[in-house]
Amino acid sequence: MQADYPNASLFKRLAALVYDSLVLTAVAMGYGAAFLGVKYGLFHTPLATDERASMGTAGFAGLVLVIEAFYWFFWCRGGQTIGMKAWRLQLRHDGRAATISLPQALVRGLVGPFSLLLGGLGYWWALLDPKRRSWHDLASNSRVVQLPKG
Repeated sequence: MQADYPNASLFKRLAALVYDSLVLTAVAMGYGAAFLGVKYGLFHTPLATDERASMGTAGFAGLVLVIEAFYWFFWCRGGQTIGMKAWRLQLRHDGRAATISLPQALVRGLVGPFSLLLGGLGYWWALLDPKRRSWHDLASNSRVVQLPKG
């Protein structure tokens, strides 16, 4: 039986988010280069002389999907993104010492960006909640725990 670890602090969760954003910047650059290479190189989409290359709506939707898939993969596989590993955090199903399911990851992936876009209100909620849960923790029945050193 695994120990019941304490819920992670907001500071460490935000630090892991910043770390992940650095990784996702590289992922987004790779996606953008691949998308534009296919759009303008493979399909020979015409580009006016004063026009800049653009991903458009389809490219942006694909980028959002790639970013979400990054989180879904790591959350369902081991409960840790790269940033979460660095800060010794793990996402678990609330009430069980198990990683979350894909439906839970989808809910987290939908609620999480709104938590951030509304001035971080969904994250600041963790300061008011006695168990330090954010909106996406509550919506997905999950929690982020602090793992011990070592």
